[in-house]
Amino acid sequence: MFHNLKLNARFVYLFIEFSASAFFSMMFVTASLYEATVAGLTPVQLILVGTALEISAFVFEVPTGIVADVYSRRLSIIIGYVLMGLGFLVEGFFPSFLPILLAQVIWGLGYTFTSGATQAWITDEIGEDDANKLFLRATQIGLFASLIGMGSAILIGANNTALPIRAGALGVVLIGMTLMLIMPETGFHPTPREDRNTWQHMWHTFNQGLMTVRSRPRLMNIVFIGLFYGLYSEGFDRLWVKHLLDRFELPILFGNNQVAFFAVLRVAGTKRVDSTSPLAIGRAVMVVTGVISVALLGFALSPLLLLSLSLYLVINVLRNIQIPLQTAWVNQKLDSQVRATVHSMFGQVDAIGQVLGGPVVAVIASVGSAVASLVTSSLLLSPALFFIGRANSQSRDEAEAKPAPAD
Repeated sequence: MFHNLKLNARFVYLFIEFSASAFFSMMFVTASLYEATVAGLTPVQLILVGTALEISAFVFEVPTGIVADVYSRRLSIIIGYVLMGLGFLVEGFFPSFLPILLAQVIWGLGYTFTSGATQAWITDEIGEDDANKLFLRATQIGLFASLIGMGSAILIGANNTALPIRAGALGVVLIGMTLMLIMPETGFHPTPREDRNTWQHMWHTFNQGLMTVRSRPRLMNIVFIGLFYGLYSEGFDRLWVKHLLDRFELPILFGNNQVAFFAVLRVAGTKRVDSTSPLAIGRAVMVVTGVISVALLGFALSPLLLLSLSLYLVINVLRNIQIPLQTAWVNQKLDSQVRATVHSMFGQVDAIGQVLGGPVVAVIASVGSAVASLVTSSLLLSPALFFIGRANSQSRDEAEAKPAPAD
């Protein structure tokens, strides 16, 4: 009946990117504030909420991947958006710990239905070369949409912190429903059994990554660096808003709450810096990591609002720089078949770090305070410096061992 409504795949992909970026940023910009103020979650509860999301995304990755690989990517994406929207609706209408915990599980489940499936779907529909060009456009459109989303959150949430979450959640459910009508799927081929992402496959990926990494001491050190980045990040991500609220009298820029204040802060923190030059990437990673660790310590202990805000921005901008730097660093001297495996393994290591780091910081929050947890997070990152140093000296040894000009 609705068959003639199916639209061009490129348009549908850009529609997904635009609408999802707008609605998610509308919710994300207010979620931490909502959890800390309206729901009144303690630092321990905030961290457990984060850990619940990480664990559910990790556990559901494989079973949901089967839907996209075997039955239909379109179906998987539609289920994913409806579930993610429902998860946030639960959070937005029930401001207390257990419903918010449940919401993370629903949203983590929904997220795994979409992760990887959207890119795979558009690649099947229009071919790899065209898809790669489209990804670049989609990223730009997504950044623009997320600014619109944050702006809308300020207007919608001016007098009620829950409203941007409810509105965004409805929007995300509507994305799923709209896709039922407009999304084509003509290029789908079930993934061959041996290529499917099963538990064995995940374990196989991890093992293959491990074998590759074992034979290259430099990469082994980089894996540890990834682990410590995972360990420290959960505490910072979950507690920075709560910390600022507890420590300072924050200005109300608009309406009767701090939605606008945090939205402005988020926008300021999304600066993108281009860092494609492979020149001494290892040294750059060392500097970035050292500065993040020190800035986080300062953020935790600073008695001055302006200093805390400046350090928050420093941390955020540097984290945005660190991601492409790390990717470039891992990519050096890797052949393409191994590259995907090693990157998947890094994703796994980062997730493991976050799942382990959450409870550690939660225990400290329960005994001490958000400040103690943030100090711990900053210390959890510092061992990475040791491994960066080792990786750099190995890079130098490799360079000196070769008669070719050193890079």
